[in-house]
Amino acid sequence: MRPAFTKTLYKTLPWVVPFLLLFIWQIASMTGILSAKILAAPSGVLLAAVELTQSGELFHHVWVSLGRAVNGFLIGGSIGFILGIVNGLFRTSEMVLDTSVQMLRNIPHLALIPLVILWFGIGEEAKIFLVALGVLFPIYINSYHGIKSVDSGLIEMGKMYGLSKVSLFFNVIFPGALSSILVGIRFSLGMMWITLIVAETISSTAGIGYMAMNAREFMQMDVIILSILLYAFLGKLSDMIARFLEQRWLKWHPSYAKQQ
Repeated sequence: MRPAFTKTLYKTLPWVVPFLLLFIWQIASMTGILSAKILAAPSGVLLAAVELTQSGELFHHVWVSLGRAVNGFLIGGSIGFILGIVNGLFRTSEMVLDTSVQMLRNIPHLALIPLVILWFGIGEEAKIFLVALGVLFPIYINSYHGIKSVDSGLIEMGKMYGLSKVSLFFNVIFPGALSSILVGIRFSLGMMWITLIVAETISSTAGIGYMAMNAREFMQMDVIILSILLYAFLGKLSDMIARFLEQRWLKWHPSYAKQQ
């Protein structure tokens, strides 16, 4: 009984503060402390969400944004992951590529927007490129760091047991680096949504960012707040999926086993 209660408490506790803030926000709006011109009430935002859902507009914009986010994440994440693994494993590759990657990493990717528009125009390619660039470096750094941090004693033990290079990688090196790689994925998921918010302000005709910019033109505060909350919700959902995978794939790890 007690462990079940504790488990429920642990699952409920993180949501107490967000719901409390929503409650205070609603009360402040209803009593006139918070003007609707400054911040629309949660009930108004909910009503706007219902209306946009009934018209099908909301799902369309969310679907378009998700497409951009997933495509950018897969492209940038794959490149960052492969580069991190290769540079972590091979000294020659590290010497040739790491300095260049580190130099590029220090350029704020959103500062490249004017250049990206010149390269790709204002279409989908520019938005996906920016998202890909935003997620590439966190995954690269953490994959590289994960490979470098694997206990050398374990690698030596694997070699003593006669593991081939491929077997050593999949049974010792990659599992040892997985924790750091997943941290990079979680960090890059946050970066993915931040980049998308900015990217979707570039002459979009659909997407959550477009919905917010369009609402600004018509002074629809409730739709603007809804767009912001959608980014927050999708960001949290992405993080929950990443944490779920983390707990499934790292259940052998003592630190993650305690969270089961």
